[in-house]
Amino acid sequence: MPPTSRKTGEHASGCLQGGVVGLQRSFPLCMLLPSSEPSVLPVTETASVEEVTPGEGHQARGVSSHREKCEPKTDIVFLKVHKSASSTVMNVLFRFGETHNLTFAFPIGGGNQLSYPHHFFARFVQGFSPRSPQRFNILCHHMRFLQPEVQKVVSSSAVYFSILRNPVQLMESSFTYYKGASAFSRARSLEEFLSQPYHYYNPAKSDSHYAKNLMTFDFGFNPNGEASAKRVQLMLKAIEASFDLLLISEYFDESMVLLKEILCWDLDSVVSFPLNIRDSSTKSPLSDTIVEKIKDWNRLDWEIYTYFNRTFWERIDRDIGRERMQREVKALRERQAELARTCLQGTGSVAPKDIKDSSLQPLQHGNAKILGYNIKQGLDKEMEHMCRRLVTPELQYSSALYKKQFARKPHQPVPSQRGSALRHKLEGTQN
Repeated sequence: MPPTSRKTGEHASGCLQGGVVGLQRSFPLCMLLPSSEPSVLPVTETASVEEVTPGEGHQARGVSSHREKCEPKTDIVFLKVHKSASSTVMNVLFRFGETHNLTFAFPIGGGNQLSYPHHFFARFVQGFSPRSPQRFNILCHHMRFLQPEVQKVVSSSAVYFSILRNPVQLMESSFTYYKGASAFSRARSLEEFLSQPYHYYNPAKSDSHYAKNLMTFDFGFNPNGEASAKRVQLMLKAIEASFDLLLISEYFDESMVLLKEILCWDLDSVVSFPLNIRDSSTKSPLSDTIVEKIKDWNRLDWEIYTYFNRTFWERIDRDIGRERMQREVKALRERQAELARTCLQGTGSVAPKDIKDSSLQPLQHGNAKILGYNIKQGLDKEMEHMCRRLVTPELQYSSALYKKQFARKPHQPVPSQRGSALRHKLEGTQN
């Protein structure tokens, strides 16, 4: 079943009205949004994993896995939430888009942000024109979600998905990665920051969102709003109505299986090596007291995460089943291990100083040490190309795709090519 068409309207005041689909009544999203926009600050992100307890619940608009055939999806919106393994997901989308000659909605002039941390507007996309709107296949660069504007640059049938991370680990990661942000720069430790956060945190600062409810902010809502039951429910319903799938970074392999199902892709399309991950030497253990303070400080993020962690497992039970999921995850991990043996020198990721190819050096940011990879020597041309794409950092890969897409006409996107060849190649590949 294709995703439900999403419709929105707008008040004369600029407040979004009826901003979600699937609710009995529309409601004003302005109560969830901040009153002003901060200025732009460069960002990237990292990822890690942590075990959490599977729950129960439901996610909107399930796509059943019990199909003999399905059509591969090539129109995609990925909300790239910070610090949540989203650089690895982005690599999956980059590789699929490149392989099948799909168009990406790039920021004007290239780069990795669509005027983040401002709310997204279609005019931020290279080649978009209101007079003759260009529909792009994949929108996946950093943005602050604003669905009415997103709808202007993608097909109405696009699949919307995002990925979430436990806010406790997300906060610890953010403190290290964004140490230069105004809220963190004067605090000697995360514990010191949390002991009196408003001594360091000023919501009026343009980079304050890195320090509180970062996921809430990326989804387009006000990170400083009260966590009342009514407000939380409105926010959760808005997210659930806008997105076809919410992945969980702590269960990354299960997430990739679910993504493969909803997009009707084959196994090799969702294999990956972890990208933009921190060296363990920069990770800090957290006491139970600190964990509780982080949950309280990021209460909106915690509500989002716990709700969609429950719905994630309900989605698995409904669409796939635990036994089949175990088989799928096993197959995915075996394929990734095979590719690691084929592609990589050593056993996996290496410290920045040990990366031999400078073109594969990930951006180092804040106090984090971001790991990378070395490719084996002597691979044939085709295999070397495949392996290199798996380990190319986000910024380098994005830049290469941007140059390729705009090579012929520097200021115009190439025509979308989503021909029958792709459909025939992938059709019926689901188990």
